[in-house]
Amino acid sequence: MKIQFMPRHLVFIVCGVLMTVAVTACQSTSAPIKTMESVDLPRFMGDWYVIGNIPTPLETDAYNALEQYALNDDGTVATTFTFNKGSLDGPVKVYRPKAFVRENTGNAVWGMQFIWPIKAEYRVMYVDETYQIAVVGRSKRDYLWIMARQPQIEAEIYGALLGMLREQGYDTDKIRQVPHSL
Repeated sequence: MKIQFMPRHLVFIVCGVLMTVAVTACQSTSAPIKTMESVDLPRFMGDWYVIGNIPTPLETDAYNALEQYALNDDGTVATTFTFNKGSLDGPVKVYRPKAFVRENTGNAVWGMQFIWPIKAEYRVMYVDETYQIAVVGRSKRDYLWIMARQPQIEAEIYGALLGMLREQGYDTDKIRQVPHSL
């Protein structure tokens, strides 16, 4: 009886796959991020100043960050993200992603598309009753946006939002306050 051995490169591939599965299985999953039960899309549309964030690579050196949302006839959301790069008077950068509101989520979960076909998760976690302050996050807790209709919010409100975010499992030490010209 002749014993057949697996070729060396296949052994490495199989071991790699098994290690990946083992590591993934051992990782704990966080509780899902709570979102608003319902977001009134027409009220959510308009200008939102980014007050604080856990920045994406595009936003690491953003000043005067402003998100503008407009509801399209097909139910998607036209988005314009504008900021100054590097300083309050730095060069203006503009990005125009498109948002797709996911069905059966109360309009609280969107897919934000900067590059086709990728739609990044965008979860509306909080909107106050007057639609003046909002918080948007992601299940991975890797990015976050605290936004307001004005370029500043009261320190007590900001502190309360940070407390809510800690309860949701965010590392609030990663949040950067975004400077705005007044």
